[in-house]
Amino acid sequence: MASKRRFAENVPGLLSRPMNRDTRRIFVAATRMNDGKTTACLGLTAALRSMGLHVGYIKPIAQRVVQSGDDQVDEDTLLINGLFDLDVPIAAMSPVAIGPDFTKQYLENPSEIGPQITDRICRAFDRTAYGKDVVVVEGSGHAGVGSVFGASNADNARVLGSKALLVAAGGIGKPVDEIALNKALFDQAGVQVIGAILNKVMPDKLEFIRDFAGRGLKRLGVPLLGVVPLQETLAYPNLDQVAEETRARWIHRPPGLRRVRRVIIGAMSARRAAEYLRTAGTLVIVPGDREDLLEALVADAGVRGLAGVILSNGLLPGEETLRRLKEAGLALASAETESFAVTARINNMTVKTMSQDSDKIPIIERMIRESVDIPSLLRSL
Repeated sequence: MASKRRFAENVPGLLSRPMNRDTRRIFVAATRMNDGKTTACLGLTAALRSMGLHVGYIKPIAQRVVQSGDDQVDEDTLLINGLFDLDVPIAAMSPVAIGPDFTKQYLENPSEIGPQITDRICRAFDRTAYGKDVVVVEGSGHAGVGSVFGASNADNARVLGSKALLVAAGGIGKPVDEIALNKALFDQAGVQVIGAILNKVMPDKLEFIRDFAGRGLKRLGVPLLGVVPLQETLAYPNLDQVAEETRARWIHRPPGLRRVRRVIIGAMSARRAAEYLRTAGTLVIVPGDREDLLEALVADAGVRGLAGVILSNGLLPGEETLRRLKEAGLALASAETESFAVTARINNMTVKTMSQDSDKIPIIERMIRESVDIPSLLRSL
């Protein structure tokens, strides 16, 4: 099978028939990275399915690419595909994968590659929309992402004949300004923005934001369709994500999901450290030769609530201490870098919802269902 990245090759038979224009569709874009676009798509898909609708999903442009069998697909597509039985081949849900040389290939031969991109997206949408009542189309960031290769979110929404929904972080001035900027690009492409969702709003500010941000958006002609409260659990990574981010190798990996809610560096005495280890979900970063602290973890009855331990500096404790740590049921991984570098990586990591985040999925589904005016959205389509 030819790689999706090799767009310089000829693709026979570009789309010659009319594309599906009957199935309702909504293009979801964000004003910035990590504003909650995938969260909104996941929740919308679940909410629409709960209403008895047959729902399709597609993410036309894949930037964070993972391998799924023979196909290179977007990691968000892999998540949605794993959560819902949408009866759509995953290749049709993620038709265009952006590889390292993609932009260079396009700029060397835009007249050939541009039509191929459009053709793949349209064919994939037709397959995704087959037998569906509505299709959720997930963009790749803000309205202008992809402009360099002629397939921005605004361009793709236009090609698909879709209206757009914008997701922005909570607030008043900043999100309204950002929505105005993104709306201008969609307007230029002839795409109607039918509403906005403000995400990650502090729970005690919900009504205040709904009122005043709603007034600001009304001046732009953009209805405020939802104000979604901040859910702290969604910001906490699981231990697998932390291990991958810090390039740590597993030494002992007990079964079950472990959520990291707090990180401490084992740079104090064993007696003092015990005071910090009572919070469930705590991850301890400690050099492997600090056997006094590691032995204290084993002796402390509160270790059962620890998320785990990352042994830093490429050091491991003695065999007896290692055995006792494993018997205590602690998750253990080893990183080559020193403790502060490991902690910095964790603090700066982007936390995305993954298929193994079984505790997050119901929260996302519930908060979108309860916070977004789905009936008004459907009427706008």
